[in-house]
Amino acid sequence: MQLVVARIGRAHGIKGEVTVEVRTDEPELRLAPGAVLATDPAAAGPLTIETGRVHSGRLLLRFEGVSDRTGAEALRNTLLIAEIDPEELPEGEDEYYDHQLIDLDVVTADGTEVGRITEISHLPTQDLFIVERPDGSEVMIPFVEEIVAEIDLEEQKAVITPPPGLIDDRAEIASSREEAAGGERAADGEQTAHGDES
Repeated sequence: MQLVVARIGRAHGIKGEVTVEVRTDEPELRLAPGAVLATDPAAAGPLTIETGRVHSGRLLLRFEGVSDRTGAEALRNTLLIAEIDPEELPEGEDEYYDHQLIDLDVVTADGTEVGRITEISHLPTQDLFIVERPDGSEVMIPFVEEIVAEIDLEEQKAVITPPPGLIDDRAEIASSREEAAGGERAADGEQTAHGDES
């Protein structure tokens, strides 16, 4: 099974080094010197990592056969892909590979169906589940402990406890509750008008 582990960024210096946007929780394993990685586009690879170092908080890699800035620039935006055993699990207890999470059913703690995970978006601050709703719309759910209560790979589901407003229909429920209680604002941040407060 193939796993995208990084995307090559800009060239760094004149000796063929490149910055990389890491997309794996195990860079020391996947992006170590000697690792041979497939690429997308395929014509750019395979690439063998010659050296790796951290500079100003960014990982810099140099590949065998790439020894100057021109060669490094030519690799910009190339995805680096590692071949992994589908049965292999990440080292951390609460860590998952993207392929384990794709297609999981997403439900709330009370069993309400939210949708199905179609994609994992890796942002610098956190990961997001891209969830396709039954009506075809999409919702983004931060993959954080406060919201994703449980990942059950055997049952093929992710149980979430979303705050009001994260999932649109819950925002409407929260809004009508607040209106009934005479609240000033809806849960989704919009002003609500109350005609009976004179």
